[in-house]
Amino acid sequence: MRDDMKQASGKGGGGWIFFFAGLVVALVLGWVAFPTLLYSQKPQPMNFSHTKHQDSNCEDCHHYREDGTYTGIPKLEKCIECHESQMGESEDERVLVEEYIRNKREVPWLAYSWQPDNVYFSHAPHKGKEIKCVECHRDVSSETKLPLYAENRLTGYSKNTMSMDVCEKCHAREGVNNSCQSCHK
Repeated sequence: MRDDMKQASGKGGGGWIFFFAGLVVALVLGWVAFPTLLYSQKPQPMNFSHTKHQDSNCEDCHHYREDGTYTGIPKLEKCIECHESQMGESEDERVLVEEYIRNKREVPWLAYSWQPDNVYFSHAPHKGKEIKCVECHRDVSSETKLPLYAENRLTGYSKNTMSMDVCEKCHAREGVNNSCQSCHK
């Protein structure tokens, strides 16, 4: 009977090699291949160089409204203030003026920081707390080209969206309410 078991298991324990080989393959597929396949890469409708706009403050385009809510990605009317006609020679500015401003079409920017529908987030409670934008958002101060937008094929959300643990750690560090109802609907 023991000889039959040895033959069935691959001659005296050799089956463990196949088990570990399968485990390694599964881990590589799960940690490398699946995440790569999970996200599609999309370019923005045109490039925006934050470095070319360094002469203005971030708040000139990204500011709080009177009610304390945050404007987020600027609307076309903000771009028109400086770019009613083309100022330079860049292809991106030509696209902005000819395709969007002249046609009065909003630029269909893909939002890097977009929260799931079950999350409520407002910049208003964070206003005046001297929290720098780069504590939560990527540093764009030396950005000449926008990064590709990475979209989760299953959820439709950006890979760049902040994860819940970032918020929780900051709230815990600052002694702020960390209950689920603070952020979730």
